[in-house]
Amino acid sequence: MGDRWDGEAGFETIVERHRRELHVHCYRMLGSFDEAEDLIQETFLRAWSKRATFNRGDNARAWLYRIATNACLDVLRRRRRVSAMESFAEVPWLQPYPDHLLDQVSPSERQPDEIVVARETIELAFIAALQLLPAQQRAALVLREVIGWSAAETAQALDTSVPAVNSALQRARRTLRGRRSTDSDGRRTELSAEENELLRRYVDLHENPQPTAMVALVRDDIRITMPPQPVCFIGWDSLAPLHELAFGPEGLGDWKVRPTVVNRMPAAACYRRATGDNAYRAFKLDVLRFQGGLIAEITTFERPVFDWLGLPTEL
Repeated sequence: MGDRWDGEAGFETIVERHRRELHVHCYRMLGSFDEAEDLIQETFLRAWSKRATFNRGDNARAWLYRIATNACLDVLRRRRRVSAMESFAEVPWLQPYPDHLLDQVSPSERQPDEIVVARETIELAFIAALQLLPAQQRAALVLREVIGWSAAETAQALDTSVPAVNSALQRARRTLRGRRSTDSDGRRTELSAEENELLRRYVDLHENPQPTAMVALVRDDIRITMPPQPVCFIGWDSLAPLHELAFGPEGLGDWKVRPTVVNRMPAAACYRRATGDNAYRAFKLDVLRFQGGLIAEITTFERPVFDWLGLPTEL
């Protein structure tokens, strides 16, 4: 059944029905939760101003996706594109997306056209890889392969031709070849038992530091990045000084860690109690990628992300 609205109240009802999935769409396109917040507001302002052009027999969801996509394209055309990416250090605007909000995008009897946000379409590696693509290629790939639109629907949304969409999609696939997740269970939305156990061990080694045990938990070529900081550490030798700074005898203090999930990936919300303080305060969020039963990558985000992740800033 098509969407209908009559007046401002009806418009707001339709907008709220699709708000979260459109927000996720803007996040994929831009890689930034903050920018997605701005773009979802811009999308609804544009939709309201163009409401007279909406054909009541059309699909409001598709109409809103078209507006949201073009709002994102306007931003991307003004932004410097990542030309090469060795690590997330080249994507300083990369931010995490909370799973409790991803869970709001799910099919229901009343809204069967909405889709579950699977891991393969939202994990940090995929979001970062999208930043390598020119704006039109990025939109074509997301609309075709993530949202599941036909070439004709995508061409209409991008105001281009079907051959142009197919060409853009092919070029996007070539660029991303080898950068997509190889996880055979990438469509899942929950952590595996192994991931939960490895996350538990990581949390325990924060609260009860044991350098030798931490060495055994990470790959020799572990990679650590800290968006928006343009730094990348590779291997335990580069990580060891950071570990000593945080957990050594003259370290940063005591730690409490709350396991969580962002981007369908295991994460650890880390709280630090400085000497003389009586509270553990939000310090960093570590997002973990496991490979072969070991930690292969840690992406660390700063304290401000706690606010939209719904995490307390103090324990």
